[in-house]
Amino acid sequence: MRLTATVLDAPDARELADFYLRLLPGWSVWRDEGDPDWMEIRPPGGGAGLAFQTETAYVPPVWPGRPDRQQMMLHLDIEVDDLERETARAVAEGARLADFQPQEDVRVLLDPAGHPFCLYTETTGASQ
Repeated sequence: MRLTATVLDAPDARELADFYLRLLPGWSVWRDEGDPDWMEIRPPGGGAGLAFQTETAYVPPVWPGRPDRQQMMLHLDIEVDDLERETARAVAEGARLADFQPQEDVRVLLDPAGHPFCLYTETTGASQ
């Protein structure tokens, strides 16, 4: 057994895949069979990637979580060299900065479909 991808549901799989291709330098399309509802991308050199699936009933999670709202099932931790520069770039590519920031040295952002992801530097470590 081996993990090949994490799948993110979205209202538009291709739109979300395009966002992550812009966000993650060097990543490329790994599988695109022409299906508008499915796409996979991988990092340079191979390894587990991200897949995107259109879900017409998709409801974005809330951050931070609340018992009466859609819960976050996972989030992505993305290491960067320069936290402020890469936060600005992520926002320019279509992410939005989350209102709640639990740590000064980590930035929580929401992708265009509302999935939370964290940017951090090697010196700060991954988000909690």
